[in-house]
Amino acid sequence: MKFAVLDFETTGTQSADDIIQVGLAIIDHDYSISQVYASYVNPGRPIPPFITGLTGITDADVKNAPSLEDMMVELVPLLNEVVLVGHNIAFDFNFLQNALDRCGYLPFSGRILDTMDFLKIMFPSLSSYQLGFVAADFGLAHDRPHQADSDAIVTAEVFLKCLDELNGLPLLAVQRLSDLFAQEDSDLAWFFDGVREQKEREPVLELEGHTYYRQFALKVDDWTDIEPPRDEAGDNPLSGMSFEEYMEEVQERLRSSLSHYEQRESQNQMIESVMTALSEGKHLLIEAGTGTGKSLGYMLPSLYHSVKNGQKVMISTHTINLQEQLRERDIPLLTQAVPFPFRAAVFKGRGHYLCLRKFEHKINRRDFVTPKEDLLTAAQMIVWLTQTETGDDEELNLSSRGGDFWETVASDSDSCLGRQCPWFRKCYYHRARQEAGTADVVVTNHSKLFTDVKASHQLLPAYEHLIIDEAHHLEEVAGKHLGIHMKYFTFVHALTRLFKDSKNGQLPALRQQLMSSGHEKGAEWAYVIDSLYPEVVEVKETWDKLSDLLFGLLPERSDASPGETGQFSARFKPSAKPKGWGDAEQLENQIYVGLGEIVRKGDRILQEIKDEQDDYGAESLVTDIAGLFKDLAAFRDSLRFFIKMDDLTTVYWLEASGQFKGKSLQFYAVPVDVSQQLKEMFFDKKKSVVLTSATLSVDKSFQYMIDQLGLQEAAEAGGLLTSLLPSPFNYREQALLVVPRDFPSVKGTVGDARFVDMLVDSLRSAAQATQGRMLVLFTSYRMLKQVYEPLKEALASSEITVLGQGMDSGSRSKLTRRFQEAKASVLLGTSSFWEGVDIPGQALTCLAIVRLPFQPPNSPLLEAKSELLQEQKKNPFMKLSVPQAVIRFKQGFGRLVRTAKDRGVVIVYDTRVIESYYGKHFLYSLPGPKIEHMQTEQMVPRISEWLHEEAGS
Repeated sequence: MKFAVLDFETTGTQSADDIIQVGLAIIDHDYSISQVYASYVNPGRPIPPFITGLTGITDADVKNAPSLEDMMVELVPLLNEVVLVGHNIAFDFNFLQNALDRCGYLPFSGRILDTMDFLKIMFPSLSSYQLGFVAADFGLAHDRPHQADSDAIVTAEVFLKCLDELNGLPLLAVQRLSDLFAQEDSDLAWFFDGVREQKEREPVLELEGHTYYRQFALKVDDWTDIEPPRDEAGDNPLSGMSFEEYMEEVQERLRSSLSHYEQRESQNQMIESVMTALSEGKHLLIEAGTGTGKSLGYMLPSLYHSVKNGQKVMISTHTINLQEQLRERDIPLLTQAVPFPFRAAVFKGRGHYLCLRKFEHKINRRDFVTPKEDLLTAAQMIVWLTQTETGDDEELNLSSRGGDFWETVASDSDSCLGRQCPWFRKCYYHRARQEAGTADVVVTNHSKLFTDVKASHQLLPAYEHLIIDEAHHLEEVAGKHLGIHMKYFTFVHALTRLFKDSKNGQLPALRQQLMSSGHEKGAEWAYVIDSLYPEVVEVKETWDKLSDLLFGLLPERSDASPGETGQFSARFKPSAKPKGWGDAEQLENQIYVGLGEIVRKGDRILQEIKDEQDDYGAESLVTDIAGLFKDLAAFRDSLRFFIKMDDLTTVYWLEASGQFKGKSLQFYAVPVDVSQQLKEMFFDKKKSVVLTSATLSVDKSFQYMIDQLGLQEAAEAGGLLTSLLPSPFNYREQALLVVPRDFPSVKGTVGDARFVDMLVDSLRSAAQATQGRMLVLFTSYRMLKQVYEPLKEALASSEITVLGQGMDSGSRSKLTRRFQEAKASVLLGTSSFWEGVDIPGQALTCLAIVRLPFQPPNSPLLEAKSELLQEQKKNPFMKLSVPQAVIRFKQGFGRLVRTAKDRGVVIVYDTRVIESYYGKHFLYSLPGPKIEHMQTEQMVPRISEWLHEEAGS
């Protein structure tokens, strides 16, 4: 087999555009790249500047190049009897067919393969399948991205890497892949079939490194074989070792294994404070800024305390990102540093783990909703099973449709067969649970913490000591979990999984199985299943009516980005229900009654089948369907709670996006004040709770957090320690904060013409002075939109790219990566960019904060909390709005300096920080940067001067 890897550069993406460069790499029978053909092509028209910017190809490059016809004379013979390969091949293939047609050749009729498909299947955990990223990840030289010959060679090398990986797969996995695609009439199916035939002819060597079970090749053995971290009969490794001796040994080991290790004063203080809290059974609030190394700051004392006293310590983070960072970076480092064996387990919410029973069932029944995408996802997962030790979906790079696929194969308690399941001993969720059970330290997340409390502590292993990282999010997560959060689609997905239509779905599948089982009651049961279908259709139609009616009650919010859920939102008060609420109550009642009927009939028939059938296939289906009925019953009760709206301590609101209207509805019912519940669940029950984050204090005081989290009583009784750690960075040297004191102010979320003009002009000159490398934080999407186009235009001649959240496609992490990779760019972001974005080093030199990040006063939760404070005769603005904004402002400021070598400038365009009576709270809460204010026109010269001071020193 001979492969030809093709890449074109063109004047655009439409079929009327022209080819300007071609690259073709031939891969021979022996899998070597034997020939590369490359040529510019004269398109006979100017190349658009955008394409020159992307590819570096200019009109001068193609001026004397061959015409399309001349180039094709050389290219066509090379395409004889080859398999055509490309990265996103459909694009290049269309241009090829057009060119063949225009030059009078027959169309290409050979096989076509896409490296994109191969990468997804063979490398299911790569974080991006973009060619440049893949090349960097594989360590391939890719010196001229977006030039056809360079792209073709790299694509050929990537393809060979995929073939190599495919060759290394166990035969069983290759057979699975081949079976999966067998019913497809596709070139991918043809290719996998060929690989299977070839592999079946080779001698079988592969029994090492994989377990074979029920026709799958797995990386893992039974979790029942997991050993405890230490010999339980032996002595405690810490008996007779004081904490000081332990820390000395740890630091000695860190010094010898890390060349750049340096002890940080603030980290040492943190280690001491956490140890004191754990050993004295007290709670601790500890603010540790960027660079403290806070993960080790709490992990080291936790391990000592846990192993010395045989008491598990639970660690909770807000984001999965931080959980992954602990797993990937901190735990391996601790393994080297700690002088005895230990186990730190990561334990997430159940939906993050693959249920092998559901996956087997889905693949064997080919239960695919969108065949092309679902086949790829299934193939990815077959290969992933040969690699994963955790079965955790965070390891997978799934497409958006892949997310829907995952929902149908994720583990969940309602459809778990437990010990009855043939997969029980291989189960990833039970493995994680077993590891957590035997671990010294368990890392989980805030969500799981509350799910565990709601499930009366059945999910997490028992613990008395808890460390909460990213603790400034605890209150918000508590509200979501102690209240209700429902989405339009959660309900629809459950219904469509029961019946996709009258012939497809879980219930029709069960009906088919019962009819073919020959059971005497089969026909009777099938009749009941058939009678459920019209009832499900009716409930779904009523739900659509209710959703549309509720969407009609929502006004549009002025500061949200389009498509964002929350772009439309409204709070509803029990005391003043909106007009039309009576209609909503009627529709809800129809849903309540209809669902009640469906669940009652469904449960009864499932019970009968369970009692009379003993077939594993049926049992598997019955369990899944019973789980769906449980979900529907829970949903029915939550919807009733929301629509009745009679609890005065709860805030009710709806959010939606304009794009999908009623189908994007999200329902929230959240307790106004969770402090009492947090106190009862955690601070009264646990011996010691440590709360840490880079932003917990306001004005160097913890009072705001103490009030919000319910720690007042502990503080009064002397059971609360607090610690504000000094930053390890020298902010006076590393950060300059400037305020242009004559800058115009803004009312509302939209700037007037004068404000926008001045802002664009000032951002332009600042960006030129810092050569791009600038992050601009907005509090409203509308203002970001007002600035985006004019700023892009103003910077076009300086070759500085402008990227805007919601304006340029891509998720937050994609935009951040594009920003880091670009030579000079300015990134405009709103809400989610204020925290959690990590851009260390040179990539970020200037941070501009357009407005102080106050929450919009009409945000439902803020409004309700403010009403509560007014009833208590307190000032909601100073007690709530200002502290919330200060914490967010500190988060934003924290984006700038990420390492001891970073140096940068913060511009605050909101003059309220120096003019208003509350402005000092913002500046005083920062970790001591140099603060100056001046006229707008003096600002850029001052920034340039300050940045050059360092360059010269």
